[in-house]
Amino acid sequence: MTHQVHAFEPPERFVAGTVGPPGDRTFFLQARGGGRLVSVALEKVQVSLLAEKLEELLSEAQRRFGVKLPETGPVGGDNDPLDTPVDEEFRVGTLGLAFDVDTETVVIEAIAVGEAEVEVGAAEAAAEVELDESDDEEPDDDLDRLRVRLTPEATREFIGRARRVVNAGRPPCPLCGQPLDPVGHLCPRHNGYHR
Repeated sequence: MTHQVHAFEPPERFVAGTVGPPGDRTFFLQARGGGRLVSVALEKVQVSLLAEKLEELLSEAQRRFGVKLPETGPVGGDNDPLDTPVDEEFRVGTLGLAFDVDTETVVIEAIAVGEAEVEVGAAEAAAEVELDESDDEEPDDDLDRLRVRLTPEATREFIGRARRVVNAGRPPCPLCGQPLDPVGHLCPRHNGYHR
């Protein structure tokens, strides 16, 4: 089976979003451009980690290569829902990040879960961060992937939205930090009594 690379360099829109009610949300990365729409599913922790690692990548690019960064993402930004239909192309196993110095762009690769990862369980998020002079080698593994190339400004916008999406879930319990359901939850700090 041949692998498919969905490349958007650059996309018209690249966002993190969710489908479903809080507590039962499915997280997606979605890229649109050139009349194509690609949605890939991933875990909430992967979205959170991606935003964090992108922020680190931008800071490192600024420090090492003098890349000019926008102050912060625009207030508000893109808060529109995901484009429909949201058809899951694949589930993300690994996220790869690189900074292309020649074009001063951030390259994000979301790589499908591999056979070994399915057996182990893909709950652990993986993110690799690279700062490369160029990132043109084609990977030799046969997994589907979504590749987007973003400007530092577009990256900041993505980070802002990704953080809003992650934080829009159920509020955390002030005692144990686990998500609170509307009916409360069994808090380990209360020896199993509802709070």
